[in-house]
Amino acid sequence: MKWNNDKSIKLSIACVFAFGAILLALDLYTIWGWIAPNFDLRTVLQWQYYAMFTATVASGSVFAWICLLSLYRLLKSIQSGGVFTEGNVQLLRTISWCCAGAAAVCLLSTIYAWPFIIVAIAAAFMMLIVRIVKNCFRQAIDMKSELDLTI
Repeated sequence: MKWNNDKSIKLSIACVFAFGAILLALDLYTIWGWIAPNFDLRTVLQWQYYAMFTATVASGSVFAWICLLSLYRLLKSIQSGGVFTEGNVQLLRTISWCCAGAAAVCLLSTIYAWPFIIVAIAAAFMMLIVRIVKNCFRQAIDMKSELDLTI
């Protein structure tokens, strides 16, 4: 089987859907845990911890869903042949801000669980990478516009 760009994009789209399924499962598990908790409610501390964790998942999930939708749109745009477009730069900007939002949520979550700092750092690093790619796309669009004006 020969690997090509079309198959690579299809694999990426499948991965976006797989992450969407995982995110949906996490969201449903968190909501189900809130409605029908399967933990011992003997102490207020356990309830408060679970409430904070639910808030972290819910607020982080908003950024994750927006990011997955933007990734899907970006891949579909690339699949249709539009790579260096204003729309793709906007999608990359949105993805970048979603990473920043997730980093902020995780940073705030270190108040009750310090390991969230690892996720916050990873999300901030992803934001940096996406911002750099966005800037490269922006430069490519500017260069393309300049070349289109030359005869």
